[in-house]
Amino acid sequence: MVPAWLWVFCLSAPQVLLEAQPTELHVEVPENYGGNFPLYLAKLPLPLEKSEGRVVLSGDPGGEAESPFAVDPESGFLLVTRALDREEQAEYRLQVTLESEDGLVLWGPLSVPVHVKDENDQASGHQTTATIVVSIVENTWAPLEPIHLAENLQVPYPHLIAQVHWSGGDVHYHLESQPPGPFDVNTEGKLYVSRELDREGQAEYLLRVRAQNPRGEDYAEALQLQVVVTDENDNAPVCPQHDLPISIPELSPPGMEVTRLSAEDVDAPGSPHAHVVYQLLNPEPEEGAESGAFEVDPTSGSVTLGAAPLQAGQNILLQVLAADLAGAEGGLSSTCEITIMIKDINDHAPEFTTSQIGPLSLPEDAEPGILVATLTATDADIEPDFQLMDFAIVAGDVEGTFGLDWEPGAGQVQLRLHKKLSYETAPRHKLLVVVQSVVELVGPDPGPRSTATVTVLVERVSLPQLDQESYKTSVQVSTPAGSLLLTIQPSDPMSSPLRFSLVNDSKGWLCIKEASGEVYTARSLEDALPGDTYTVLVAVQHADERGRSALVPLVLHFLRTPPPPAPVSARHLCTPRQDQGVVVSGASGDPDPASRQGPYSFALGPDPTVQRDWHLQAINGSHAYLSLALNWVEPQKHVIPVVVSRSDLKWQLLVQVAVCRCTVEGQCLRKVGRMKGMPTKQSALGILLGTLAVIGFILILIFTHLAMSRKKDLDQPVDSVPLKTAI
Repeated sequence: MVPAWLWVFCLSAPQVLLEAQPTELHVEVPENYGGNFPLYLAKLPLPLEKSEGRVVLSGDPGGEAESPFAVDPESGFLLVTRALDREEQAEYRLQVTLESEDGLVLWGPLSVPVHVKDENDQASGHQTTATIVVSIVENTWAPLEPIHLAENLQVPYPHLIAQVHWSGGDVHYHLESQPPGPFDVNTEGKLYVSRELDREGQAEYLLRVRAQNPRGEDYAEALQLQVVVTDENDNAPVCPQHDLPISIPELSPPGMEVTRLSAEDVDAPGSPHAHVVYQLLNPEPEEGAESGAFEVDPTSGSVTLGAAPLQAGQNILLQVLAADLAGAEGGLSSTCEITIMIKDINDHAPEFTTSQIGPLSLPEDAEPGILVATLTATDADIEPDFQLMDFAIVAGDVEGTFGLDWEPGAGQVQLRLHKKLSYETAPRHKLLVVVQSVVELVGPDPGPRSTATVTVLVERVSLPQLDQESYKTSVQVSTPAGSLLLTIQPSDPMSSPLRFSLVNDSKGWLCIKEASGEVYTARSLEDALPGDTYTVLVAVQHADERGRSALVPLVLHFLRTPPPPAPVSARHLCTPRQDQGVVVSGASGDPDPASRQGPYSFALGPDPTVQRDWHLQAINGSHAYLSLALNWVEPQKHVIPVVVSRSDLKWQLLVQVAVCRCTVEGQCLRKVGRMKGMPTKQSALGILLGTLAVIGFILILIFTHLAMSRKKDLDQPVDSVPLKTAI
């Protein structure tokens, strides 16, 4: 049944929610409540729409496993489920929240401290009588002196170490150890150690011995006993771990500290048991050497470099003995091992394997890019970066005729020709090639083998010498295929035979005879434009050599096709040559009669025979003089082409000259002409033939008559033939 006062409390509680949420609600409950449970304590100020969540009660239930408090989910009252004892717990601190199903706090928290009201339920109004017996005895509960126990003590256990005594009766001894240790006390107050002690594990213990009555109450203050564990040499020095090797550069100076050993001995600090000294075991000095590669200070453990040289790339296992008792007999020791790696430094300059190369021979017509020589260099360093080399030509190649090519790290350099050679300019090249390290060199300067001398001799290649440095000729666009234009000739007719070829005849207009050098039109020039020029190169080589070719330009100037030139009237010149000639006028055949203004220039046609037999010399800007160039020219009629040019115009004159034999007086020896009435050769020949025909006819008649007469005589009898009288 619910108490009436509780219902009154409930009816008087406000039924509406506060606009501002309270932060704390104080509740009181009497201890040892004897009514019915659950006992409703107070209505919690929950929000009206609490159906959206659930009420969660949390807080301190005291020393009990299950909280005596709960919340009625329907009414929202805080209730207690059983009686409370103030002497067990006088106050509870509860907390109320409204949470959603997924644990989200919708309202709260509300702190609810619950105070348990005290009731007079302890010895109220009671009395008791006790009899106390007091005995006066001698005080034996005296302080104890510290005890020293050796670690690892070899005695039977448990081992008695001390004894306490309480002079009264009915006593129980209780022992406490701080920190806990292997100690115990018996009923007689004797203190024991139950096993060996380890100073390194625990060097001191503080024991507290209590004398207690049967109810566990102390008769007096506890006695304290200090147990000191004395040290024994039971731990060898322990060397520090060196997982990674120690790297030192080669050529490091003697005396440089490499590392410092610090072996740890856990025996008592400052005692001989922890006095560690060091001794080098390996590597040992070589036989006869005053000092090794390493030295160790026996006291500090400092490892320093000795006087013996070290080589790059070495991995040295350093072994050092660490011994306690200052190295005295009977001490403990261990071996410290350290790996030392000798790091390479760039202390070696690269060197050529050969310092003198050549003399090498190169023809002066060698093409740029050709390999001249390959030089090889080595570097004694180990690190790949220290083996990288640079090469350079430092002397003997001012003009940059040669160049160097190399791959990084290859150790080889190729000397190549970069420019054309010339025997006349430099018949001999002496190149000084230097090799040096890419990384800055440490140590001595490079030696003499860091340079190499390459000697190159230039072989002379003789080029054909021609009568002209370049050839020019004018040709009309109507010139047919197969026409001779000009002849490329050597300057010395007695020189060795030459071989001719065209290099860049892109139009295919020309061809050249390989042996004679005669240049012909290979096809019609009708697609050429008058006024344009066309340049080809003629390559000339010695016929018996495969050396360098001489290249000479041949320039064609295309002319308009003029109307057929009017032949100049025939002139007579006699041979052998006399001081005679023919005057040629520049105005003759000018294609632009309206502007016949000089000066004119004259040249013989390109026919080599014409140029050989005839000589043309300009008289002035309008006329030239044509004469025989040779002493003897075949007597006949000759047509000599003369090229006349003015400004950008060119045309050709055909000069007819009759060459005849010279008389004693230097005149032409001419044949006598036919006399008047004299038959011509044809008529004389006809008369002769007619006469011969008549004579032949008469002879035929005579022989026919004779033959017929003889046949008639043979047909008569023999006796009818008169006898001839012998005379």
